[in-house]
Amino acid sequence: MVESEQLAQWLAATAAGDERAFKKLYQATSPHLFALLLRILRTQDSAEDALQDVYVKIWQKAKTYESKRGAPLSWLMSIARYRALDLLRRSDPEMGLPEDAEMAAIVLSDNETSGPQANSETMQSLGAVDHCLQTLRPEQRRSLMMVYYEGLTHQEMSDRLDMPLGTVKSLVRRGLIGLRACLADFEK
Repeated sequence: MVESEQLAQWLAATAAGDERAFKKLYQATSPHLFALLLRILRTQDSAEDALQDVYVKIWQKAKTYESKRGAPLSWLMSIARYRALDLLRRSDPEMGLPEDAEMAAIVLSDNETSGPQANSETMQSLGAVDHCLQTLRPEQRRSLMMVYYEGLTHQEMSDRLDMPLGTVKSLVRRGLIGLRACLADFEK
C-alpha cells in the first residue's frame, strides 16, 4: 500500500484539478475501496457502480480533506462506506444494524489497518455498544441508530418521525448520555 503522505499529496493535487494525481490515487486505493463496497453491498455490480460514485465524490470533495482529522485512506473509506450505506438505505429504508457482527464491524470501523487483535477489539467494542444500546429506551435507541447508522441529520429525523426538532435533539442527547454512562460502566 502507498504511504499516507503520498495519498495526501495526490488528494491535494486532485483538489487542485490534477487528473494525473487523481488517476494515481484511484490506482492506489480503488482495490481497497472496492473490497469494502463489495463486502457491504454483496454484489459485484452494485460495488462497481458505487465505486464510480465514490470517486466522483472524491474528485468533487478532495478540497475538504484535512490531514489533521485522519489518514487519507480512512477518509476515502468513509466516503465509500457512507455511499454503500446510502444505497442500502434506499433499497431498504427500515434497515437496522447488520445482524452479522463482522459486517457491523466493517460498516462502523474507521481503522485503516486491521489484524486479528484489532478485529477482536472491534468485536468486543461492538458487543459492549450493542449491550448498552439495549439498555436505552426504544425511542433513544432508534434516534441514535438514525443519526449514527443511517446518517440522518436532526432535521431529517424530525421530518421522518414527525416530531419537533428540539424533541429529536433531546432524544439523541439523552441517548448519548445513557450510552456513554453504560459504556463507562462496561469498561470498569
